[in-house]
Amino acid sequence: MARLAQTAGLTDVQQEILATVRDFVDKEIIPVATQLEHKDEYPTQIVEGLKELGLFGLMIPEEYGGLGESLLTYALCVEEIARGWMSVSGIINTHFIVAYMLKQHGTQEQKDTFLPRMALGEVRGAFSMSEPALGSDVSAITSKGVKDGDEYVLNGQKMWLTNGGTSSLVAVLCRSDEGHPEGTAPHKSMTTFLVEKEPGFGEVRPGLTIPGKIDKMGYKGVDTTELVMDGLRIPANRVLGGVTGRGFYQMMDGVEVGRVNVAARGCGVAQRAFELGVSYAQQRHTFGKPIAQHQAIQFKLAEMATKVEAAHAMMVNAARKKDSGERNDLEAGMAKYLASEYCKEVVEDAFRIHGGYGFSKEYEIERLYREAPMLLIGEGTAEIQKMIIGRRLLEEYRFQG
Repeated sequence: MARLAQTAGLTDVQQEILATVRDFVDKEIIPVATQLEHKDEYPTQIVEGLKELGLFGLMIPEEYGGLGESLLTYALCVEEIARGWMSVSGIINTHFIVAYMLKQHGTQEQKDTFLPRMALGEVRGAFSMSEPALGSDVSAITSKGVKDGDEYVLNGQKMWLTNGGTSSLVAVLCRSDEGHPEGTAPHKSMTTFLVEKEPGFGEVRPGLTIPGKIDKMGYKGVDTTELVMDGLRIPANRVLGGVTGRGFYQMMDGVEVGRVNVAARGCGVAQRAFELGVSYAQQRHTFGKPIAQHQAIQFKLAEMATKVEAAHAMMVNAARKKDSGERNDLEAGMAKYLASEYCKEVVEDAFRIHGGYGFSKEYEIERLYREAPMLLIGEGTAEIQKMIIGRRLLEEYRFQG
């Protein structure tokens, strides 16, 4: 085990889980990741392996067939998986946000119906807030759910669904004005609907279409899609928590978990970039000695390692805060912001260390260079994180004049 990014105070069980995941990453993910990524191929065998390891049930309580582990254990596993291939960690993240929202906010019937099958990986989750025209402005969503007898009719277009095609359960945020008088604040008139569907593309159930995969610069392999609802009928018992108007809060709670996840992904990708950079610097010779012996390269390695260590510490702190039952939006925002920014910088330094070879598709760093930018925008842009951090700081440090 390397010196960097160690986590103090882990139990024997946590250490055993992480050792198993790291071994799986080294043997089953890293050797095939670049080839699959270049083909934009869904990692079916890797996902089956993760199901066998029980990772789809990692944070789902034991009474529903999961492992009942903490957010910290989950984040450290994500860090390891992202070190192998970031796209695979995305497949797990969206699944867990939905499972977490069900665990925290679902009715007993919803938990009993979905969580045992989610723990086995039989039902795989995706969640949907964004729309084509709004980006980070969640309060401006236009997708709507209107009550019709014992059902709701959903209409609208959603954007940027990770797992949009392969999932069978999507948590969809819509506006629902039922029971909310005119002038109600937008975030108080939103509802999360649990939409069951067949995996695949095209019309996957009456009124619901997944048009196809969005072609992306990086973050390939995992399917990112739109979702179009046109008269989609959902039974009233598939309103998350059974009560309308709480969707915004439910989604934000899930996104806090998601932001810790994105921080963990940034840590994992940065670790891999450092490993590649420090290894290459000792193999490549210029002016009669390995480039690692040139001071300019040592300075780069020193900066990269410091950033890897700092990002890991902040991510662990944010996860532990959530596990303790405390509000962690400040810590999660800081960790996500710092880890994603540092990840981009560490990857770029590793790319520079590789010189011209970093530009070649034969070298792994080329893939990392295209993956890192996704972390700057996923689960809320860096600018959104800074807004959240700034507001929370002003709450905490209110001027007493």
